[in-house]
Amino acid sequence: MFNALVVNKDEESGKTSAAVTQLGLDDLPHGDVTVAVEYSTVNYKDGLCIGPGAGLVRKYPHVPGIDLAGTVEESSDDRYKPGDKVVLTGWRVGEAHWGGYTQKARVNADWLVPLPEGLDTRAAMAVGTAGFTAMLAVMALEDHGLKPGHGPVLVTGAAGGVGSVATAILAHLGHEVAAVTGRPEQEPYLRSIGATQIVAREELTEATRKPLESEVWAGCVDAVSGVMLGRVLKQMKYGTSVAAIGLAGGAAIEGALITPFILRGVNLLGIDSVMQPYDNRLRAWTRIANDLPMDKLEAMVQPATLSDLPQLGADILNGQVKGRVVVDVNA
Repeated sequence: MFNALVVNKDEESGKTSAAVTQLGLDDLPHGDVTVAVEYSTVNYKDGLCIGPGAGLVRKYPHVPGIDLAGTVEESSDDRYKPGDKVVLTGWRVGEAHWGGYTQKARVNADWLVPLPEGLDTRAAMAVGTAGFTAMLAVMALEDHGLKPGHGPVLVTGAAGGVGSVATAILAHLGHEVAAVTGRPEQEPYLRSIGATQIVAREELTEATRKPLESEVWAGCVDAVSGVMLGRVLKQMKYGTSVAAIGLAGGAAIEGALITPFILRGVNLLGIDSVMQPYDNRLRAWTRIANDLPMDKLEAMVQPATLSDLPQLGADILNGQVKGRVVVDVNA
């Protein structure tokens, strides 16, 4: 028997509840690889799967957790053998499929990536989907011409999981990073992970009718969308790019016009971390091992256990989680 966080739904009331429950191997879904999970983490999607209504979950009982890292215990796939260290993000695990908030998981081998040299399972979950997405965003900006010295790179939602890792990676690569936050008390934290400029959220949350504004940013990792993205697009330098990774401010790009795209050649790059092909996953994880300063990563970490998850799920939906949460599923 082993412990897992299980979400159940009361059919009469429609209410959901999450609690640490004991399961057996026979309870696990079918899959090629059984993993002894060591660590998981908390992302915005996890909050949507744990919290009241569990809006992303369609079938109960359910084990959430869109990320996991651990050791292969059993495998019917030649790519993995017992003892291999692996990491899993995406593929709708923790949402449509049972996820990582468990001491044992059985998954499709295609969903796994070998843990790259230089990362252990705890560090991999300090990275998690948030950090993986941040690296995909940085890689996309680089693929579209961003280089150190081109000017300041803006990171919106900078104190969150994706924003924190993006800030640390960009600073480590030699970029000047401008971090946007609505929480002034986060300035010391943001500067400690590499931000050289703090931009108050209020400076970018008022829509304007101007077709363009002064050219300021050489690149942007945007976790907010909404009015903020509309303003940022008008402030991008000629031929630069915005990597869009979130929609905390809404799905619409409010106040946006076509002018930045056709008059300044600005690119809007959509970043998907869920269905990324294997080769690009491996490329991103290898870059993470090389280009994410581990001392900065450790400064972002908040430790947690399975029993902490119901509260953390609510906290992340309310914007109350800073940096990265690492869940020790065996604690």
